[in-house]
Parts: sequence; structure tokens; C-alpha cells
Amino acid sequence: MYFRNRFDAAQQLAPLLEKYRNEKGVILAVPRGGVPIGHYLAKYFGFPLELLLTKKLGHPLQPEFAIGAVTLEDSFVDEGFDLPPDFIEKEITRIRKELQRRYKSFMGDRKPIDLKGKTVIVVDDGIATGRTIMAAIKLLRKKQPKWLVVAVPVAPPSAASEFEGLVDDFICVYTPEDFFGVGGFYEDFEQVEDSEVMALLRELNGRKMAA
Repeated sequence: MYFRNRFDAAQQLAPLLEKYRNEKGVILAVPRGGVPIGHYLAKYFGFPLELLLTKKLGHPLQPEFAIGAVTLEDSFVDEGFDLPPDFIEKEITRIRKELQRRYKSFMGDRKPIDLKGKTVIVVDDGIATGRTIMAAIKLLRKKQPKWLVVAVPVAPPSAASEFEGLVDDFICVYTPEDFFGVGGFYEDFEQVEDSEVMALLRELNGRKMAA
């Protein structure tokens, strides 16, 4: 067992990010499990905390198989799949509406932070396959950040090579050879509820969040 909980994981991750302390940085946390990690790091470095709301675009015959990803403002679709444009368009619209609803519930009417020229640190409580984050990274590149960093407590050994070329820096506390899922490396890996996400954002940003 490597981590007592997500707070402990964030404490172990923070020293590895010290080189970015004096940068104009933004923490982008993947809800919901990445938010407690991002909350600690944002306080530790004095960076604003933003949410990376993204969702995979699933194949119509196998919804769990990702053929792309959708964010609040953009989308990415693997052109190797010959799918009806009508299906793609409807799915992107449906997913984006869901993401907009989630963003409003977490962040109220606050607009997303402009990432251009900033050091963007994407955090989660761990990486299993990494497909969703990798798709999101491709979309984040369009926002022209100065540096794009992925920082997680635990990931399989293959993660570093998979993210090479996609990000400027990949930081991970542990990459165990016997990787068997993110939750297996936490003593306490209880699901993070929406209410906890909103409480952490409210406490950090000092603003009234929409219910």
C-alpha cells in the first residue's frame, strides 16, 4: 500500500512539482477523484484550481470503447473510424450539454481560466489506461499553454512512454510493475461525491458555488 488516502498521495506528489512553484500555473483536476489532489496542490503552490471536464466519445456498437473525447469547448475524434457524421455530431452535442451541466453545478457561472501562456498541471488520483486524459491533452494543446504537465500519484510503468511527446513533463510518484488498478494502491479509496468536490472548490476559491 503506497497511500493512506488522496490527501497523503497529494503530499507525496507535491515535492516533485517544486520546480514549477514560481511559474504562472493552473491546476487542472479531473473530477471527481482528482479534485482532492488538485485542491491540496493548488493551496500548496498558490495556483488557481480548475476542473478538467472531459468525457470519452464511445463507439456506437461498443460504448466503452473510446473513439474520441469531448470537452466544454472542443472535441477530438479518431478519423480511423468510418462513422456517420450525424452520429458524431449528435453525440458531441449530447456529451457537451452534460459537461456544461456538471461544470455549472461545480463552478457556478464562473468562466474557465484562459490557459494560454500558463503552466498547466493536469492531476488525477492515478492513471489506469490513460486514454481519456490523453485525448484531453490533445485538446488542451490547442489552448497554447506554456508547459503542459501531467502529475499523478500512481500509474503503470508504460504510462511515461505513452505520454512522451504528448506532454512536456510526466510526473508520477510510483510506477509499480505489478500494477492492478489505481484503487489497489490506496488504503482509503472511497468515491468522491459531488458535494465534496463543491465543498473543496468553495473552500479554496472563496466563492458561493451553485447547488
